[in-house]
Amino acid sequence: MAEVTRAVETLGDYHSLVKSALDELDSAHVVSRIWEGDHRVWSEDPREIGDRLGWLTLPRDMGKQIDLLSNFASEVREAGFTNVVLLGMGGSSLGPEVLRRTLGSAPGFPQLRVLDSTLPAWIDAVNQAIDLSRTLFLVSSKSGTTIESNTLSSYFMRRVADAVGEKAAGQSFVAVTDPGTPLQALGADEGFRRVFANSPEIGGRYSVLSYFGMVPAALLGLDLQDFLRRAVLMEQDCKVTSAGANPGARLGAIMGSLAHHGRDKLTLITSPALDGFGLWVEQLLAESLGKSGRGIIPVAGEPPLPLERYSSDRLIVYLRLQGDDNTISDSVVRNLSASHPSVQLELTDRADLGAEFYRWEFATAVAGSILGVHPFDQPNVQGAKDKTDLVLQHLADTGELPRVDAVDSVESLMSRALPGDYLAILAYLPDNPEVCQAMTQFRKRLTERYGIPTTAGFGPRYLHSTGQLHKGGPNSGIFLQFTVDHTADVPAPARPYSFGSLADAQSTGDLQALLELGRRAGRIHLGSDPASCIMELAAQI
Repeated sequence: MAEVTRAVETLGDYHSLVKSALDELDSAHVVSRIWEGDHRVWSEDPREIGDRLGWLTLPRDMGKQIDLLSNFASEVREAGFTNVVLLGMGGSSLGPEVLRRTLGSAPGFPQLRVLDSTLPAWIDAVNQAIDLSRTLFLVSSKSGTTIESNTLSSYFMRRVADAVGEKAAGQSFVAVTDPGTPLQALGADEGFRRVFANSPEIGGRYSVLSYFGMVPAALLGLDLQDFLRRAVLMEQDCKVTSAGANPGARLGAIMGSLAHHGRDKLTLITSPALDGFGLWVEQLLAESLGKSGRGIIPVAGEPPLPLERYSSDRLIVYLRLQGDDNTISDSVVRNLSASHPSVQLELTDRADLGAEFYRWEFATAVAGSILGVHPFDQPNVQGAKDKTDLVLQHLADTGELPRVDAVDSVESLMSRALPGDYLAILAYLPDNPEVCQAMTQFRKRLTERYGIPTTAGFGPRYLHSTGQLHKGGPNSGIFLQFTVDHTADVPAPARPYSFGSLADAQSTGDLQALLELGRRAGRIHLGSDPASCIMELAAQI
């Protein structure tokens, strides 16, 4: 076996449980059946399974596209583009965001910015950071109908046309989408520089090693040959039919069997350089496994806590990068491993992310089989989109958002907390250092006070990620939504609403959906200074 990254397990009393799960996988021939495309591994109904397994061979398949991608990246550099702005949501944006944060741009290659928000403050921050005449816009959407990316692309197409002229504007745009989508047609009509047609047999959250991830990777100047070579090695390892010797199946067996026995809060701890990886893992686990009242709750980006405040429902997974400053993370994991089951995955360098993307995808598919859930659909995501449409219609008809009767204080919301719960912070706020620091402090104080794990996601990004878990997973979540004033709104071309109105409609629709499902949810409006307000809330806990 040629496993790229080394795994070290400390399972304690759960060792026999995991061994039984591995034996059951072997007796049911689960690994070989996955590779044979047997939908019955997950469901008797083949829908959204038989046509969603294209990710299995992506490392080798994309290896054949390296020259195409490298030539395209050279073309973009020669055209003088210094920035790339990716317009996408969920599976179209989170993988590239991890690559941007972890690997960055090679010398001489454009800077990548990922815009997966409708908040005017985020859009304005991008506008302030770029030169329109030297910026390439990468519009990424599997369906080609995503409201956020479509509205954003219309907005920037108008701005680019004003800056460089109508005829030249299309050359500042590239699309990645499935064949036959409205986005593919738009690219042809508007003269986009390139339209990459992705395999339709790949779901969004399993698409990071497809064009959706590798086009931005090429534009960053990533060594695709080395990156995909490591993913190919992991793909080969994940063909091993013995689950215990298969790195993906083994991680999946640990995740699935421990979740079945109450350890359903997968707490991801990483080396500092890998902290962005949690964004991608959150979506993969939450959207794949959070349904039918079951699921694994990914806890990423959590601040270090006193050891006694880590609840007994956790599985610790440590993604460790050799050569990074691991002093704090090593100490935390070493202490936690004495009382919590843990898995440590050791990366030799950052390019090992190619292998880790694949390992986690395979592990998630296996965990879905153990938990008895369909890992490739997302039944509750469309519901939130429908709610947004209804709120926008109400806004158009009445001129105001519908009123939502929800708890509006931390104390009132947390009075309903029970052992085994978690708190999800749903932040319709600008993603800036001040807000992130305040939310980190807020999460730390909450867990110290109430003893339950916390998660945090920026809206509307999380609607395409953990939103499925929030509504379809176990009713152990408590949901606190933060909203903010839009001090300077941004118009949405050819739409009867602004970006601020769209963001508000998305937050309102999601809160409505949570409350109608009987979830414990509240909202606090933070005005025009969200970071200061969050720090005040933290001080009051």
